[in-house]
Amino acid sequence: MILQEESAKMQNLNWDDLRYIIVVSRTGRLAQAARQLHVDETTIARRVARVERALGSRLFERANGQLLLTEMGQEVLRHAEQIEMSVCGIKSVATGLDDRAAGKVRLTSVALIMNRILMPALPQFVRAHPQLQLHLVSEPRNLDLGNREIDIAVRFARPEQDYRLVARRICELPYGVFGAAGPATGKLPWVTYEESLSALPLARWLAEAVKQEPDLGPGLIVNDSDLAMNAVRAGLGRSLMPLCVGDHDDGLVRLSGAEPVLTRELWLLVRSDLKHLARIKLVIEWIERLFAEMEARCGERANRAGTAGGPNS
Repeated sequence: MILQEESAKMQNLNWDDLRYIIVVSRTGRLAQAARQLHVDETTIARRVARVERALGSRLFERANGQLLLTEMGQEVLRHAEQIEMSVCGIKSVATGLDDRAAGKVRLTSVALIMNRILMPALPQFVRAHPQLQLHLVSEPRNLDLGNREIDIAVRFARPEQDYRLVARRICELPYGVFGAAGPATGKLPWVTYEESLSALPLARWLAEAVKQEPDLGPGLIVNDSDLAMNAVRAGLGRSLMPLCVGDHDDGLVRLSGAEPVLTRELWLLVRSDLKHLARIKLVIEWIERLFAEMEARCGERANRAGTAGGPNS
């Protein structure tokens, strides 16, 4: 009965007002919501208050300088986001963009994936689809696809359940220890990751490796895997790299054996309201094909290395 009453109230609301609720819930601050919607903070506050009056209930409460959703606010947001997805679907159909592989696709991943895997394969893909415009965002943090600034993401961690997103595992990346190619000059220190990234599997592995060699001295600390790769190539230390990347870089040499020391899953995420669009499907198919081919090559190389006995650890 209560849900029926709330649904009736929702039907009497203005979609444009609900759009303000969605943005405020995602930013947590009136100032950021105002910048995103290109209005002033007073307008944001007025729109939120109008929805609260219509429902007879507060949707936000202030805590530590942020606006947090109340229990009622979370329920309203769930309905509002469903409406948002429907509106976007209608717009896509109306513009006809779902029938042709043209327009902008916003793709994000970490710098290592962008620079070492996606970028080398991009020229051929772009030439084959001249009407497609890719907007690449190299970002170590997990950007929120729900804020509509990103269409597709390639991430190492499986996301939490979110009805707005479709997630699928595209491959497993085996890792090994790599150093700079060239004559050995003694045991190198480790290139590790800063404290803010300590929860990452490779950061935990490296932290244990450092403990095993306390006499080696401090190594270099970085905040990005591509930066770590450049540091290793410069001879500043050893670190973990995906085998499919390190084994194909002339500036690197694998120091660990044929078996990977660590394996990480790679996931592809796409907004559920966009997955049917031709331009989105085209990019997804390209990414999945690229990683499938890379995984196959990596497996073949590992088999050859195993047959040959592999390098010593």
